Amino acid sequence: MVIGRDLLLAMRRRSDVANALLFFVIVASLFPLGVGPEPNLLRTIAPGVIWVAALLASMLALGRMFAADYADGTLEQMLLACVPVGVIVVGKAVAHWLVSGLPLVLLAPILVLQFDLSAEAFAVLIASLVIGTPSLTLIGAVGAALTIGVRGSGVLTSLLVLPLYVPVLILGTSAVDAASGGVTVQAHLLLLTAFLIFTSAFAPWAAAAALRISLD
Repeated sequence: MVIGRDLLLAMRRRSDVANALLFFVIVASLFPLGVGPEPNLLRTIAPGVIWVAALLASMLALGRMFAADYADGTLEQMLLACVPVGVIVVGKAVAHWLVSGLPLVLLAPILVLQFDLSAEAFAVLIASLVIGTPSLTLIGAVGAALTIGVRGSGVLTSLLVLPLYVPVLILGTSAVDAASGGVTVQAHLLLLTAFLIFTSAFAPWAAAAALRISLD
């Protein structure tokens, strides 16, 4: 119910969704133009550029996870419902990822063509984004819940979640670097998966507690 409702609202506010996607495309596309057409250099910077662009675009979209429901009072009604708040947070996080995270993953194969990655590194990059971007959404949900209703919440949310994004960024880029160097990537992807499981288990309940604190 929460997922369907949030997806419907997102479709009515297509400009908000398009802003994050356009930001991702612009950032990822400017680097090849800036550093020049050197293939070896492009292959070297590709993992970091794509992952940093995806991370920043995901962070840019965090503000709309709870803000609209908080502004019109819907969030308070949700917290008073018989459904556990953690379940509501999971629903909103899933909807948020479908609207902001999944499009980034779908756009990445097109943008990666600019960097001349090998087929194996290309596949690992997409796999790391599929596994890693949900973790960014779940961590971001905690930050968005903590800063809801606060003036300048966008900047504050970024300061809160950015340090927690660093492990995902490192593991994601390291996996692609390992694939480019012919090293096994299983350990990196397993660690990304373990991080996703950890955030899936704890982040919704942390965000639920943060919502209660913010609305008290």
